[in-house]
Amino acid sequence: MGKSKSSKKRKVLIGVLTILVVGGLAAWAFWRKREPVIVVQVEKAARRTVTEHVDGNGRIQPVFQVKISPEVSGEIIELPVKEGQRVSKGDLLVKIKPDVYIAQKNSSEASYKSAVANKESAQANLQRAEAEFRRIESLFRSSLVSESAYVDAKAGYEMAKAQLQSSTHQVEMAEAALRRAEEDLRKTTITSPLDGVIIRLNSQLGERVVGTAMMAGTEIMVIADLTEMEARVDIGEMDVVLIAPGQSAKLEVDAFKDRKFNGVVTEIANSSRALGGGLGGGQSQDATKFEVKIRIKEQAPFRPGMSVTAEIETRSRTNVITVPIASVTTRLPKPPNEGKKQGSTNGKNNPGSSSKSGSGNSTTNANDSSTNAVAAKKPGERPRPIEVVFVKDGDRVRMVPVKRGISDDNYIEITEGLEEGQEVVSGGFKAISRELEDGKKIRVGKPVESEKDKEKEQGAK
Repeated sequence: MGKSKSSKKRKVLIGVLTILVVGGLAAWAFWRKREPVIVVQVEKAARRTVTEHVDGNGRIQPVFQVKISPEVSGEIIELPVKEGQRVSKGDLLVKIKPDVYIAQKNSSEASYKSAVANKESAQANLQRAEAEFRRIESLFRSSLVSESAYVDAKAGYEMAKAQLQSSTHQVEMAEAALRRAEEDLRKTTITSPLDGVIIRLNSQLGERVVGTAMMAGTEIMVIADLTEMEARVDIGEMDVVLIAPGQSAKLEVDAFKDRKFNGVVTEIANSSRALGGGLGGGQSQDATKFEVKIRIKEQAPFRPGMSVTAEIETRSRTNVITVPIASVTTRLPKPPNEGKKQGSTNGKNNPGSSSKSGSGNSTTNANDSSTNAVAAKKPGERPRPIEVVFVKDGDRVRMVPVKRGISDDNYIEITEGLEEGQEVVSGGFKAISRELEDGKKIRVGKPVESEKDKEKEQGAK
């Protein structure tokens, strides 16, 4: 009796286990056959104002600055200024020892006086020779003197005129030499050409400096007007074509982290500066930069050489359809017949979709036709990726080709392919970049939090 009861229990247990195993296998098979659902975030296409900008890094520099170099050589005997000192136009900056130039000036002055005396003597000789010639000429006409006497008097007169002309040129040469000597003497004293600040002082008292007549000369100091400053930033060759004088810019100076300054583009370099190599040295095109000057409107205690980041506003569009930048991606265009197959498949899998979104179906057909048009290539030519967005259509997405315009940090202008109010997939990145295809099933979820966001939330709690 006991054996029969235990046998029945064993059979019941085996039956239950069999049912569980079969049910588990059936559930597993059903799960394997179920279509995967991609979790995404969506955002509506809306009208916004989009401002495109170009970024560049550079330095703050004065608009007006002058390098002070002597025009004559010699020893510095006076240097009454120091670096950082404010000076006014006409203030004494440097005095070079003038002894040699004083001697040259005195010598030139003596030569000039001698030349003037010689000219006066030549004038007296000319007057005497002319009077003698007139007298002999009168006698010769009266046949009272010989022809040879007349010829000699005429030659003396012509010689006196030539001597006066020569002495006149000597005076001019001596006068020019005197002016040059006086100018050299004057150049031993250097005064400030503008109101400003000495931002760099390279020489010191007693140092011998070389004038600009000898190659480049010695750069003694640099004076700048710090009341007008500009940012000189480097812009890549791909972006510089978008920049034009008069465009507005926002400037961030590292030394003033809590402030943003306004500026306006005043000058764009016509030739590039190749960074990181010489011409023909295997340099990368990415290293080619153009200097852009931006006048700063506000006053601040800037110092030359401060680091600055510029954001130049190049183009702006108002009241245009926009989507998040992350929404626009690239895909290969669908073959001409794939849209029809996909449409029939979606109709079988989701029979209620046509009744729920009748207008959406017409849009789908239009987009499919445009996609197919893009896909039409010459025989043997590989299709090229096109720019698309994924539009939410019920619990699925449609791949819609679009044409884009300008963009800012967050949104991009859509010029063709979307209408205001359509919901487009805006995240996550993996779904947009790789997983999504036309007709894929989706579920709208919350954005995935980053590790930093989680740490901030835990810290707040």
